Amino acid sequence: MAFAIRIHEIGGPEVLKWEEVAVADPGPGEVRLRHAAVGLNFIDVYFRTGVYGAQVPFTPGLEASGVVEAVGDGVSDLSIGDRVAYAGPPAGAYSEERLMPAHQVVKLPDGVSDEMAAAMMLKGMTARYLLRETYRVKAGDTILIHAAAGGVGLIACQWAKHLGATVIGTVSSDEKAELAAAHGCDHPIVYTRENFVERVKSITDGEGVPVVYDSVGKDTFMDSLDCLRPLGSMVIFGQSSGAPPPLEVGVLAAKGSLFLTRPTLVTYTAKREDLVATAQELFQVVQAGAVRLEINQRFPLREAAAAHRALEARETTGSTILTV
Repeated sequence: MAFAIRIHEIGGPEVLKWEEVAVADPGPGEVRLRHAAVGLNFIDVYFRTGVYGAQVPFTPGLEASGVVEAVGDGVSDLSIGDRVAYAGPPAGAYSEERLMPAHQVVKLPDGVSDEMAAAMMLKGMTARYLLRETYRVKAGDTILIHAAAGGVGLIACQWAKHLGATVIGTVSSDEKAELAAAHGCDHPIVYTRENFVERVKSITDGEGVPVVYDSVGKDTFMDSLDCLRPLGSMVIFGQSSGAPPPLEVGVLAAKGSLFLTRPTLVTYTAKREDLVATAQELFQVVQAGAVRLEINQRFPLREAAAAHRALEARETTGSTILTV
């Protein structure tokens, strides 16, 4: 028997319960994993609170690292003892052991530790598709990243800087501004006392930016549109402040024929070859030192409720992991 966090009703952090669970032998195409570390992500809050529908009871979590303990029939590219990681459905990462579809799991290179993997798989692969596919950042671009001191933000700032971009980032405090600046953000904006639209226009000499990466949602969405230059791309990949308001599509035309997209990592890594390529590019930039990871909070898995409270209170920076 193993233990896992279970949710029996939608609600606050208090619904996260530490319970004993049975883990079966892997079926065809599956592997059984023993987790080493689990990643904490805001999407976990969305599932816990019902923003994203989930049938209760369930075990939350979409990101973890660990070791393969058993393989099912038809699994040929993973073996018992392999160090692996994943980021994506099905949910169930908040657990000591679990079954996982083998095609969703990637092997870890020797230079990437279990904790690093749990801290970066979902956030790092998200940064990769945002910067390399949703809008392909190139040298000379000036871009805007909201929540620049968060898990995705710190990785994206560094990666964008590595690509030759000038990075503007919004943060909520001076401490977070210093952290973002130390990780590639050229122009941190403390949005609690500065108007980020005015600052972006000033930094870009009135031109605006070609892309805004927004994981905040309601509080930043409409103002973000005003930061874009004509034909700019509004990329909203999260909603930590709530869902953005309904948008009359004519606004996009009026503000300069803007593009709007709501991408997800699941879509960009749906094919096995795309998942592997995305993970490998992430491993490469981390191992090369172009992106360094900041694991700034650690909680025991059984104390996941405390981790959720800290995350929702915006008390966290960089990556947070749950230790198993």
